[in-house]
Amino acid sequence: MQTDSSFTFVLFGGTGDLSMRKILPALFEAHRAGGMLADSGKIVAVARHATDRREYIEWVNEHVKPHVSKNGVDETAWASFLERIEFVNIDLGKAEDFVHLRDAIKDLPGIRVFYLATGPSLFVPICHALASVGLNENSRIVLEKPLGYDLKSSNAINDAVGEIFAEEQIYRIDHYLGKEPVQNLLALRFGNALFEPLWRREWVESIQITIAEELGVEARGDFYDNTGALRDMVQNHLLQLLSIVAMEPPHSMDSDSVRDEKLRVLRALKPIDPRDIGKVAVRGQYHSGVIRGTAVPAYATESGVRPDSTTETFVALKVEIENWRWAGVPFFLRTGKRLADRVAEIVVNFRAVPHSALGASALRAGANRLVIRLQPNETIRLYCLAKQPGEGMNLASVHLDLAFDQFFREGQMEAYQRLLLDVINGRLALFVRRDEQEAAWRWVEPILNEWKVSNKPPKPYASGTWGPAASSAMLAQHGTCWLEEEN
Repeated sequence: MQTDSSFTFVLFGGTGDLSMRKILPALFEAHRAGGMLADSGKIVAVARHATDRREYIEWVNEHVKPHVSKNGVDETAWASFLERIEFVNIDLGKAEDFVHLRDAIKDLPGIRVFYLATGPSLFVPICHALASVGLNENSRIVLEKPLGYDLKSSNAINDAVGEIFAEEQIYRIDHYLGKEPVQNLLALRFGNALFEPLWRREWVESIQITIAEELGVEARGDFYDNTGALRDMVQNHLLQLLSIVAMEPPHSMDSDSVRDEKLRVLRALKPIDPRDIGKVAVRGQYHSGVIRGTAVPAYATESGVRPDSTTETFVALKVEIENWRWAGVPFFLRTGKRLADRVAEIVVNFRAVPHSALGASALRAGANRLVIRLQPNETIRLYCLAKQPGEGMNLASVHLDLAFDQFFREGQMEAYQRLLLDVINGRLALFVRRDEQEAAWRWVEPILNEWKVSNKPPKPYASGTWGPAASSAMLAQHGTCWLEEEN
């Protein structure tokens, strides 16, 4: 991915955790690869926790370096990367301070990218301040999640930002859309004749999408306790992955063609009747337990969390799509903290053969399945049945792997690296359009409202397990189970 696009990348929240762990390491990897970033491109960090460039570079050396280049840091590349970085110390709450930012970047070349790695409460003030000094022209702005607390607050932020930046200037980032297997899912579906005839209700029995974390809320207790898993993960990441899996083939891979098809899926989601929420939605909260031999505390005792909190740390949902391709196919979504493993995956369970002359094993659900693993390792695996060696016709499950590192010499690109390059080069396909976001909030809100009205506490689950038993029971009602339970 070569580029000659000159740019000035302005990073608000330049000393924050996201900048240290993800954004600056991604920019370094693009720099180190050579040719991905224009030589004239500059990175301008904006923060209050450093007084000048020298102090900021010391901060970067201490906090960013541990997160780059798994096989060691190329010191020559690192030194040249640091030369790209400038620093501006301003108070984001003071619009008058943005004059200093304008003066610092006015002579820097290329498109201006403003990345808001800050809390959402600062999105609108920053945008207004940028406009007050004329920095909203010839620019793009990247908004991190969460973008609002509900549909009303999301619309308020989008309205305010939309008054200052045109929709084609706004990049609402969801890093799961930048992951290599998600890109390969599009390639498998729309680049091969093999899967398209099977990618429909006649041949698919069910689909599971899981994003599981071993970690708890860590230092984010204050934020998380006012957010919960449904807002933090389902409304954005999980529904975006669902829309990629279920979308119709776009006429091209340009930004609006892809996003139009995703929007059609989100608008086709079957509304959940509040009376049925107990049957199709499971919410849980982790208690104390043991993960990999280490005792971990209950959610309610975490720092920043209210002792009587009813915030959910686990959600499992049964979702249906009301269109011709997917009518009647259940989509099971699941996410949670303090679960048994860190994994993100999409599981497509194909229907069993209608009649088997080879024994009962050929008739079991899931004998044929496609597993797209997003993390920790990124793979795509197709399962089928084959005869075991030896006497008799005994079948066993085998799999075919798409092993990226064996087919391609180039290393895989991290999600943030791909998405940041897309912003610099003006590619919007992997970013969330406003109408997509509204459709997702509109579907999620009845669940949030019913949970608030009913005031029922989340179901407890021990840390280090796969969540409340009700999650498994929900799938059992449909004659299936989560992938790890079958294994």
